[in-house]
Amino acid sequence: MGLPNASEDLSAEMEVDAFRRLFPLRYFERHLSESIRPDARPLGRARDTTISLGAVASADGSALAKIGSTTMLAAIKMEVMTPSLESPDEGCVSIDFHMPPICSPIVRPGRPAEAAPVVAKQLSDTILSSGMINLKELSLVSGKAAWMAYLDIYCLDADGALFDAALLSAVAAFSHLQIPVVSLDYDGKIVMVTEEQKEENLENQPVNKDKRKLTLSSIPFSLTCILHKNYILADPTAEEESIMETLVTLVLDSSCQLVSLYKPGGPVLAYTSAVQDCIALTRQRVKELQDILDEAISGMEID
Repeated sequence: MGLPNASEDLSAEMEVDAFRRLFPLRYFERHLSESIRPDARPLGRARDTTISLGAVASADGSALAKIGSTTMLAAIKMEVMTPSLESPDEGCVSIDFHMPPICSPIVRPGRPAEAAPVVAKQLSDTILSSGMINLKELSLVSGKAAWMAYLDIYCLDADGALFDAALLSAVAAFSHLQIPVVSLDYDGKIVMVTEEQKEENLENQPVNKDKRKLTLSSIPFSLTCILHKNYILADPTAEEESIMETLVTLVLDSSCQLVSLYKPGGPVLAYTSAVQDCIALTRQRVKELQDILDEAISGMEID
């Protein structure tokens, strides 16, 4: 008696899947008219988000961030450099964003992903303009030595809202960062101090005696929204981004002050009312992300 019902259910499921593939926009709009998305999220809700600190043991700071299926691995390596003449008391931050072929079917081996340099530029502009990092804290010896922080972010799964996940992983990695111990050698050069050397009584006085963390302020968080007709969808998936092409990314700092607004074209105009609604969603999201980051940091301290 159960076989006909099972057959009907399978047939209906196949019809829905075929309709979704043939008419993706109409499929999504049917859901939007009910204020729901195909993954059962309300329009303004972001996907489940997690942060794991210390994901790369060989890095000075690292984090793995996941927003839904979108996964980013961020790692920081500190190197000593000679500061520029224009900023003798400041260090530098270098940011690279990588999209290997494993992250998405649209990324082909041997060809750089088109989105990678765009996201890298957004990340650099956001992190430096937000004031999260005081570059003077990266100075070692004025005019002679300073830290260069090399931040590499690897996209492991590109399922939409790449910038949001990349920024979150970067912020988490800087929160986990421990600046290494260095000292002056006999030639007056800055050298790294290993754990073994640190345990010994060194004749050379360390420039910084213990590993230390950066003081982060005005931490930026972001939320990408899709504008489609009269609808606003927060934290889109890759499928949603490919079907409804008008994106708006807002960045607010931890005190909910606007850092930047990014809209890379698209057929829908970002009217004032729509931007205000996006800002309201971003403010709510900032509080969620701050709590998730604080919980991850507290977990590391307990461990």
